[in-house]
Amino acid sequence: MRLLLAEDEKELSSFWPFLVISIAGILVVFALVLVFSKIAVKPFAESYEKQKRFITDASHEIKTPLTIIEANTEVLEMTGAESEWTQSIRNQIKRLSSLTQKLVFLARMDENQGKLEMTEFSLSDAVLETADSFSAVARNSGRTLDINVQNGILLMGNEMTIRELVSFLVDNAVKYSTDNGNISVSLVEESGHKKLTVKNSTTALEKGNHYILFERFYRSDSSRNSETGGSGIGLSISKAVATAHKAKIHAKSPDGNSLEITVVF
Repeated sequence: MRLLLAEDEKELSSFWPFLVISIAGILVVFALVLVFSKIAVKPFAESYEKQKRFITDASHEIKTPLTIIEANTEVLEMTGAESEWTQSIRNQIKRLSSLTQKLVFLARMDENQGKLEMTEFSLSDAVLETADSFSAVARNSGRTLDINVQNGILLMGNEMTIRELVSFLVDNAVKYSTDNGNISVSLVEESGHKKLTVKNSTTALEKGNHYILFERFYRSDSSRNSETGGSGIGLSISKAVATAHKAKIHAKSPDGNSLEITVVF
């Protein structure tokens, strides 16, 4: 019996160095992977930061020439040179100004992830007031806008960015709905979740999920025309705002004839 115990102890003692070396080897490999992964990711992280700074800086730089062009256009029109050409210039100025504002807003959202000031506010009022501001636009374009908001829904969040989210969703629905189409906005609270849904009629849209719509500057082929004035960035901003509030945002077409975007807080 003592002989067997001695042999077991001998085998165990010979095993320990192997175990220690194995653990040390794993730790060394883990450390090397950690170091080299940081080195590999660093250029991408720096590139992303530079991209954000470029967007912000370029957007600010664009504002100055746009202001000058707009002022010069006003002078031309005051001297009797108002025409379809000066109106076209004004339209393009408006478009570029809107795009630069969106780019700056998106860059700030990227920079302020997790840093937004959160307070409790009436989500019902924010959705109702923002959506209602598009009633005239929808009516003038021959579309109908239905708004159904449940009263008394509160949210802990950043009210300004939430209003921007609603604005971009409704604006997108009005721009890309069919002629004489219908846009609906609804807000309900169920089982502790606040559900905001913006739906618009459309055509030639595949059934199913359309998460690609939230990619920056993405626009479907059917919407690539100058009449809508879209830039393909509004839904990207909506996604950024939803992410900052830890909300889920989805886009889907249940029937191929409508687009439904839902945000669940």
